Amino acid sequence: MSGAALYIKKDMHLSDVQIEILSGISNIYSLIGSAAAGRTSDWIRHRYTIVVACAVFFIGALLMGLATTYAFLMVGRFVAGIGVGYALMIAPVYTAEVAPASSRGFLTSFPEVFINTGILFGYLSHFGFSKLPLHLGWRFMLGIGAIPSVLLAVGVLAMPESPRWLVMHGRLGDAKKVLCKTSDSDEEAESRLSDIKEAAGLPPDCKDDVVSVPFTQTAAAAKECGRSSSSTQPQPSDQASGIDAVVLHSPRIFERAGITSDKHKLLATVAVGFSKTIFILVATIFLDRVGRRPLLLTSVGGMILSLVTLATSLTIIDHSTLKIMWAIGLSIMMLLTFVASFSIGLGPIASVYSSETFPLRLRAQGTSIGTGVNRLISGTISMTFLSLSKAITTSGAFFLFAGIATVWWIFFFTCLPETRGRGLEEMDELFGDFKWQESLHRKSSGNGHDKQQANRNGHIQFGDSGDIHTTTNGQS
Repeated sequence: MSGAALYIKKDMHLSDVQIEILSGISNIYSLIGSAAAGRTSDWIRHRYTIVVACAVFFIGALLMGLATTYAFLMVGRFVAGIGVGYALMIAPVYTAEVAPASSRGFLTSFPEVFINTGILFGYLSHFGFSKLPLHLGWRFMLGIGAIPSVLLAVGVLAMPESPRWLVMHGRLGDAKKVLCKTSDSDEEAESRLSDIKEAAGLPPDCKDDVVSVPFTQTAAAAKECGRSSSSTQPQPSDQASGIDAVVLHSPRIFERAGITSDKHKLLATVAVGFSKTIFILVATIFLDRVGRRPLLLTSVGGMILSLVTLATSLTIIDHSTLKIMWAIGLSIMMLLTFVASFSIGLGPIASVYSSETFPLRLRAQGTSIGTGVNRLISGTISMTFLSLSKAITTSGAFFLFAGIATVWWIFFFTCLPETRGRGLEEMDELFGDFKWQESLHRKSSGNGHDKQQANRNGHIQFGDSGDIHTTTNGQS
């Protein structure tokens, strides 16, 4: 929408308020999809929920491409927003439940990879379609989004169902077949199945292919509530940093930095897309090697520094009567650094962490709530960013985002343990043992068992290379 908004405003003669509402309203609409996705996935399976998301978004993209009025365009944004809400909630949950622990971070971050790849292709299509007549260019920019949704819907039908969904519905035989295909070994498949049965309240010696799964309330409910509260926090934090405001309104930000040509603005947004996509790929490589926590803290720290520097350079530009090239260059560089820092950690880890730390019975609905809060914050910031920039200046808005990111860094450091290499059913033990004070201390000596146990409890977060490659089963 970022590039299309330039031409929609000209074609329909819209105000800045109408544009910011149009840009951000789909995030509010996606609340409906994310709220419904949890129940829907528990009812009709995770895979079919993804197909529903694709179908809804397909309709929304066509409606936006065919829109003739502002109201018509808003209807298209409404339908597409529901599809986005469905997809953002169910994709990481499905991937986390299918993937083995050894590669769960890598695979669960892939939805974020495809989102960023889609953003990049969107920027490229905006630049390409900008050469069409005004009334056609923005329609192609929005309508072309229907094509990837068809490809995704067809592809997901060939994927296996979530083994945890199958167990929760009593289909142990089918779950075992899926686990044998998606685990690194038969022993791991048996271990995963045993853990899932325990979490579902089934006896470990149950060998039937089809069973009745009881609904039980356990003594761990209070602990799960605290753990679930922490699980939702990464979701709102990634939007509170202002990332969607940058993605949706990057042409306007580049204009404030001194770029006046529409062509140059679109080319600059393409650079934003490349930066996000390249660094999200870097994150997928290191999530299961370095771990979630080091990447998350490094990512948010980089965002804070880049936001403060960006805000400072924009302040210098605003208070100068001359065109200061070094300040313009620094602004562009810091904007790219900001999206790169986001993509290397907070972007993918928000969905990875939430999808893997919720208890089994609450995973779909808990992730649904987290995604809903994420979309609400994203929509609020996207729909108010232009007005906020006018009220406190663009540099003031970025100083504000830097302050918010600082608060989130402190929360992540004190409350979120490392989950790399841990099974989804082991999270109660991990959260119960985590003490942030101990993450300040590195063990420079001690036997291998001590190092392994410290890593399992999440205490050694920035250890040496030997610690980094130690997994929960003691293998390198």
